[in-house]
Amino acid sequence: MENYNLLFLFTTSLMIIALTHKLLRRLITRTPKKNHPPSPPSLPVVGHLHHLKKPVHRTLLALSRTYGPILSLRFGVRPIVIVSSVSVAEECFTQNDVVLANRPRFIIGKYLGYNYTTVAGAPYGDHWRNLRRIGAVEIFSSHRLDTSLGIRKDEVKRLMRKLLRCQSSDSFARVELRAALTELTFNVMMRMMAGKRYYGEDVSDVEEAATFRDIIKEIVKYSGSSYPGDFLPPLRWIDYGGYMKRMFKLGKKTDGFLQGLIDDHRKKKEREEEKKSTIDHLLAMQASQPEYYTDEIIKGFLLTLLIAGTDTSSVTMEWALANLLNHPNILEKARTEIDSQVGQDHLIDESDLAKLLFLRNIISETLRLHPPVPLLIPHYSSDDCKIGGYDVPRDTIVMINAWAIHRDPEQWPDPTAFKPERFEGGDGQMNRLILPFGLGRRACPGAPLAHKMVGLALASLIQCFEWKRTGEEEVDMNEGEGLTMPKEKPLEALCKAREIVNRVLS
Repeated sequence: MENYNLLFLFTTSLMIIALTHKLLRRLITRTPKKNHPPSPPSLPVVGHLHHLKKPVHRTLLALSRTYGPILSLRFGVRPIVIVSSVSVAEECFTQNDVVLANRPRFIIGKYLGYNYTTVAGAPYGDHWRNLRRIGAVEIFSSHRLDTSLGIRKDEVKRLMRKLLRCQSSDSFARVELRAALTELTFNVMMRMMAGKRYYGEDVSDVEEAATFRDIIKEIVKYSGSSYPGDFLPPLRWIDYGGYMKRMFKLGKKTDGFLQGLIDDHRKKKEREEEKKSTIDHLLAMQASQPEYYTDEIIKGFLLTLLIAGTDTSSVTMEWALANLLNHPNILEKARTEIDSQVGQDHLIDESDLAKLLFLRNIISETLRLHPPVPLLIPHYSSDDCKIGGYDVPRDTIVMINAWAIHRDPEQWPDPTAFKPERFEGGDGQMNRLILPFGLGRRACPGAPLAHKMVGLALASLIQCFEWKRTGEEEVDMNEGEGLTMPKEKPLEALCKAREIVNRVLS
């Protein structure tokens, strides 16, 4: 009987929405017509949701090729504008930057984002500006990143030793890289945040580490999928699929874990300055301004760092290595640069990265072809505005298809090819815009940390090991599902230690 009642409620709600939609259309026809962006035919109630086939960034590019670089869609009750043009994207982040500085509210932000109060999900205003300032000064400043350099170097060394242990002789050994790179980035971030390792050897607390890994798996699962109730409110009212109940439980579990980290650090106030973690610094600020630096604000920062600062880096490294395996001549050129600029008497350091211009081009080309978040984080219009000459009403979700912009043949000759040399500036491509971390006020503040982490790890892997594909076929470059666009198949490769390894890892 309960199922029949739910079905009746759901059907009735859809009928109400359909009638409301029809009435609104009649009202709109009586008001002055706006110049909205082009739009494909839609269906009642669901709008254009039926068009969304995975991977979504490719589907949206196909629609943009038909209807233009500025596309108007409707996902259920929510208006959407898709931008697939670099010039219009720049316009969004310059003259419309303030109007588009908000974030749309999705259910995940309520339960996992402390009711939309984290730096990633908070509305534009004084609270968000304060959070952004704290992040810039206390987490991502040059001083703070230099303080955590030892952590990154140590974790990269551990990865090199782990790969070295896979070598049983002088021959190539088969290794699975996705898990290794993921563990690297999570251990770096957790040691920076809380001084703890949760993967591999020297795990601080086995039970706590297992809890953490379970939480991360769930967060990655839900962050990489969308909930229909975000676009069709009746589904939210009946908690379609039990999604909200699961999110509530995950939010409680995550909050309890993060609170435990804070309580543990609160008990151990006295630490050497160089061993102080992000939590220690935020707790010190809490002592001086307890009314603002609440435990909830600190937990929001920690959660944002975990979600935004880990998968994005490991996915970028995996794509970079996959491209290098498919282009051994480029891999050899990168190794030659490292040997000539760094030498073979010490493991590469972050201070060496400035000399490795070709390596930097490899990373830039990887970010162009495989932006970690292909549609960026959505923006939300706080007022009516014009984008590319079209009228965009208030409360519209604006999505920038960075993946499409990075492959625009008018901007990038041979756009699907992996050509790091295009950033050397011979034909001016080095000055063209790539936006893997966004632009404007809501751009990702963690970009400097990501570049350091990816550069150090990738350069060390090239310096210490020879690499080749597991077979004659090229590495499969199909994209999988998820917020950070991973490879569909985890990367496997053959590696062999170079003579330099024993010397630089001793």
